[in-house]
Amino acid sequence: MAAKITLVAILIFSMVIPFLGYVLGSFKASLAVNLVLFFGTVVVADMLLFSGHIYAASDTAASAAEGWRYMAAALSTGLSCIGAGVAVASAASAAIGALSEDSSIMGKALIFVALAESIALYGLLISFSILG
Repeated sequence: MAAKITLVAILIFSMVIPFLGYVLGSFKASLAVNLVLFFGTVVVADMLLFSGHIYAASDTAASAAEGWRYMAAALSTGLSCIGAGVAVASAASAAIGALSEDSSIMGKALIFVALAESIALYGLLISFSILG
């Protein structure tokens, strides 16, 4: 119980400290501090709270490697979708700007947007191969 209270306090501080840095100073420094503190808290919480054996609906315990497989699959899908969102945002805005000047290049513009979107599909395929 003490570990949970400590982790909740650290998580709250990981949000409050960067907010105060944002109010008082620069945005980039507060964002970097927030990322380090938040993901550091997640890693420490994973080690403290989920390091034991997990028993689910049977007598055998799931190994830690099984949990890390799911974590890796989630990260590969999530991060590839974030990357695809950033790529589509820039490619689609450029495509719309180019289409407003010359409507005959619509096919080329759609290809660039589709290539940017395929990043998410690649991440999904990697997560299926991790779980499969």
